[in-house]
Amino acid sequence: MEFRKLGESDLKVSVVTFGAWAAGGWMWGGTERKDAVEAIQAAHDHGVTSIDTAPVYGQGISEEIVGEAIKNIPRDKVQILTKYGMRWDIVKGDFGFKSKDNDGNDIDIYKYAAKDSIIKECELSLRRLNTDYIDLYQIHWPDITTPIEETMEAVGQLIQQGKVRYAGVCNYNAEQVKEAQQHINLVSNQVPYSMVLRNIEEDVVPFCITNNVSVLAYSPLQRGLLTGKIKPGHKFAEGDHRAGLYYFKDKNIETTNKFLDKLRLLAKEKNAALSQLVIRWTIEQPGITIALVGARNAEQAIQNAKAINIKLSFDEIEFINEELNKLVMEKV
Repeated sequence: MEFRKLGESDLKVSVVTFGAWAAGGWMWGGTERKDAVEAIQAAHDHGVTSIDTAPVYGQGISEEIVGEAIKNIPRDKVQILTKYGMRWDIVKGDFGFKSKDNDGNDIDIYKYAAKDSIIKECELSLRRLNTDYIDLYQIHWPDITTPIEETMEAVGQLIQQGKVRYAGVCNYNAEQVKEAQQHINLVSNQVPYSMVLRNIEEDVVPFCITNNVSVLAYSPLQRGLLTGKIKPGHKFAEGDHRAGLYYFKDKNIETTNKFLDKLRLLAKEKNAALSQLVIRWTIEQPGITIALVGARNAEQAIQNAKAINIKLSFDEIEFINEELNKLVMEKV
């Protein structure tokens, strides 16, 4: 495995990091807890020492699964990245969206990052994760009802208390990152990035490079689309959010698969799965520090971890980029 340092810190994380959203089942059609635990453990056995989770993933379930999976691993051999600021248990802050929990019950999600809420969330996360500190604590989404200064002040307090090591943000634009930096040593910004979603290259990535803020790319496989395994007409499980995303409309699945077909020969030459080629491409892009990749079982987790063994030359990356530039997705 390769490791990279986050921002101006001494925190090194595995370049392939385990993304535990799907492990919590929420918005992914449920979860098999045993499979999720085994996936995290298998990933760690293959060098993936960093795990990214959040309270809202399964309304606590994902964090509990992470805590269970790492309970027999020395704490200094794993890096826990979790979040705060998305509440389903209170009616406060910036209303986000309506959803359903893993049992099918209606819930409302609020973006709320006031100081008292963050302090409480941290205590609950520590309990679910069965640990006494969090390596990277990240606001999940911007909260327009709370000043960034107040939010970062709360995280700074948690750092002083030893409950958090470093501060990060998620889904922040360049201006928001700049403001947060004025109040805390900000080491990272976690944002969506994939072969078919590259808008952060315009402003977020250049700003982060200039200001030494690491970019953590989530959904590098575009929620499974870039594995090449999803075909037009695919039926998602009940509660799987992908069914409503334009990426997974038949026309876009077909367009994406035609692009992926052009990469199959390269993948075959390297004895690699398409998903491994995509992950390697992602972490080779300028400014991208790590790729967060989800897995529902041990087999998927091991395949993701082994993506680190794939090597891409400059010419091979240019070939992929040239083909990407011809790819046009329709927002249907």
